[in-house]
Amino acid sequence: MDDLTQTLALALGAGWASGINLYATILVLGLLGATGSLELPAGLEILTDPMVLFAAGLMYLVEFVTDKVPGVDTAWDSLHTFVRIPAGAMLAAGAVGELGPGADLAAAILGGGLAAASHAAKSGTRVLINTSPEPFTNWAASVTEDVGVIAGLLVALNHPLIFLGLLALFLLLLVWLLPKIWRGIKRVFRFVARFFGGRREEPDDTAGSMDRLRR
Repeated sequence: MDDLTQTLALALGAGWASGINLYATILVLGLLGATGSLELPAGLEILTDPMVLFAAGLMYLVEFVTDKVPGVDTAWDSLHTFVRIPAGAMLAAGAVGELGPGADLAAAILGGGLAAASHAAKSGTRVLINTSPEPFTNWAASVTEDVGVIAGLLVALNHPLIFLGLLALFLLLLVWLLPKIWRGIKRVFRFVARFFGGRREEPDDTAGSMDRLRR
């Protein structure tokens, strides 16, 4: 039972963390596996490969910079919609690879869903943060996300039951938060649309109408 709980926490934790910062997720798991601090499942042993660690480290450095630039972070998040979610599904499936194809598919569905949820929360929040002209909130959000990913994975690996409880609270909070984020994003987009060419005012034809009435 304990092994199953640990496997579940690792699979869901990898999916959740991938939606926030995929490259930090790969680095944490890969480095723990490479140093012998963690025995990775067979499906995740590829993460310890030096080439994988180098690529993940390079991309993490790129994301570390772009994630702190207002506007650029939103563009980066938009592009990574097509990267984080499938990668989260793959990592979750790799975490349960020894349990059979049915478990693989179930883990991929759950991992991809969690990656999508955490990615939506991150990218949506960033759109709202970018309405502030100063960059400090972006920096604070970026650092908080990175620390949260690392801490969350460590809790999932060392205290799986606690992580699963916190993940349930995260999902409940997300159900409440996402509609509010979406309404805020729609207001931002409406403002941008009006600012960059919105509606033209109709010309005042009052004088012409009065002339037609006098004829």
